[in-house]
Amino acid sequence: MSIERGAEFAEFWTERHLCTLSTVRPNGTPHVVPVGVTLDLEAGVARIITDGGSWKVKHVRSAGYAAVCQVDGRRWSTLEGPAVVRDDAASVDEAVRRYAVRYRQPRVNPTRVVIEIQVQRVSGTV
Repeated sequence: MSIERGAEFAEFWTERHLCTLSTVRPNGTPHVVPVGVTLDLEAGVARIITDGGSWKVKHVRSAGYAAVCQVDGRRWSTLEGPAVVRDDAASVDEAVRRYAVRYRQPRVNPTRVVIEIQVQRVSGTV
């Protein structure tokens, strides 16, 4: 499912901004942390690389849903949808490649995984 929101939206999601990832704890309260996010417009997938033992990974595995929000002044965009954790080498390598293009080459982490959000809802001012 591709995301078609126009050139300004696409550019906003390639600029270097940190985002917040919101997941749900088992007690229903939100867990919000800063992350780097890449967005594949053609596939409609947002990706976050992280350590496999992190709370965000545990929450995604439990709840199966997540949202990311990016803010720059008055411009903002939130992407949300069903989320999964992938630990296969091909998925992690692709996520790392995309992260390096948007941010920088990440440090080596042998327990790295990727959270993939299948974007079903988009909101914001861009």
